[in-house]
Amino acid sequence: MTQAFDTPPAVELHCHVEGTLEPELILELAERNRVSLPYADLDDLRARYAFTDLQHFLDLYYANMAVLRTAEDFAAMTTAYLRRAAAGGLRHVELFVDPQAHLVRGVPLEAVLEGVGGALAAAPDGITSGLIPNFLRDRPVDEASEVLDALLASGADLLGIGLDSAEVGHPPGDFADVYARARAAGLRLVAHAGEEGPASYVTDALDVLGVERVDHGIRCLDDHALVRRLVDEAVPLTVCPLSNVRLRTVDTLADHPLPGMLDAGLAVSVHSDDPAYFGGYVDDNHRAVREALGLDHAQVRRLADNAVDAAFVDDRRRAELRAEVAAWAQP
Repeated sequence: MTQAFDTPPAVELHCHVEGTLEPELILELAERNRVSLPYADLDDLRARYAFTDLQHFLDLYYANMAVLRTAEDFAAMTTAYLRRAAAGGLRHVELFVDPQAHLVRGVPLEAVLEGVGGALAAAPDGITSGLIPNFLRDRPVDEASEVLDALLASGADLLGIGLDSAEVGHPPGDFADVYARARAAGLRLVAHAGEEGPASYVTDALDVLGVERVDHGIRCLDDHALVRRLVDEAVPLTVCPLSNVRLRTVDTLADHPLPGMLDAGLAVSVHSDDPAYFGGYVDDNHRAVREALGLDHAQVRRLADNAVDAAFVDDRRRAELRAEVAAWAQP
């Protein structure tokens, strides 16, 4: 099965489910839920996807979430993502969701978890998954702590927690107590750091939050000592190339630091972030960096192997995923 694809079997570790909400589904759900949107039509909505920076994207991202009201809406969004990603070779996904973005709109946590979690449980055959709620770093820490309480009390099958949203001015260390509690509850720990924020945010995510994986992390290259540490400790970095270009953290795909990160020995892998907004799912990202950066087959395989190694799966599933990548890589 995997050899039918021109990109590796996909292990997706950095994808926000809300960022898979395609424009067509936005309009469909708006009509279903009688939500008024400030777009004349589909073309008008698509025209707003020329982002100048992270905050510009987030403004549209959160506005479009207004159409998500019920568990059925969240399930429809997640199911659509799984179908599209499966068509591109998805084998395992650890999917992000932003509960606070919905709670502040009056959507019950149960609707979010039931809709996304239920769709993941019904994923196409051969796809394994985990759910990672993220906290919004630009909202109060006390709110994140309350949401963590609700998540733990929900009984939902959660893999871990993460930290996302506007990075600059919101250092990871603010959430130290939330992460300590999540760790004590047995959850895996990841956090966005070093996308627009400085390399020091990557250090804080490691030292203060105790994360096992850094989402983005491209600013680590500004600190040579940090790069050496990340290499020595084999800390996974989940990089999202098309996202970096669309949010102007990198000028063009040809300028992306991915080859240098590979050359430095960093445990970097490629993911989609918010594919409906940034022009591509995980297979599109692999295809784009291969073509724009001239990566050879061995480098593409290394990216795929790094993703498998970074996944929060048991030894048996990891071995299965490694075998699929190896089979794909055969000439």
